[in-house]
Amino acid sequence: MPRIPQLTPDTADTDQRDLLEATHRQLGRVPNLYASLAHGPAALRGYLALRDSLTKGVLTDRLREQLALLVAQENGCLYCVSAHTLRGGRLLKMTDQELRATRRAEDADPHAQAVLQVATAVIRSHGRVDDELLDQARNEGVTNAEFAEIVAHVALNTLSNYFNHLAEPELDFPPVASMDVPSTDAEAAR
Repeated sequence: MPRIPQLTPDTADTDQRDLLEATHRQLGRVPNLYASLAHGPAALRGYLALRDSLTKGVLTDRLREQLALLVAQENGCLYCVSAHTLRGGRLLKMTDQELRATRRAEDADPHAQAVLQVATAVIRSHGRVDDELLDQARNEGVTNAEFAEIVAHVALNTLSNYFNHLAEPELDFPPVASMDVPSTDAEAAR
């Protein structure tokens, strides 16, 4: 049972209803996260504005989706791990193996892996990333614009993850089997 109910066109006020309708037009549906977040129209507007702005940034669609999945994994948000696993598979044709690797901040592409590792460090260190990791990322081609957007994506996705923890909306995506990511053979050998 959700702790903050999902609004519907019948239960929303005019401002909330306009946001729900705009979300429906943009996404083709209103995920339960948005229907709950609409209780605070300023919060939903802010979330959507940042999300929309970042789609026009320098990071690729794939990297943006990978960041959303990684941040959800790091924050233990089953709702968003499930949503972004579905999106990554369906929209970006990522394999199950690629999706699991993303959740571990791994990618076959060194640039993408560097982006994911910086994001992980931002989350775990609360933004206090050491110089060595930044230098390694720069050596893999990560730019200052990408560093800025990595932090912005961490913030955007942390907002949705934390709101999901608070609101507990009903999961309206196929659930991911486990929030635990099995270690790789290389990790087990360490």
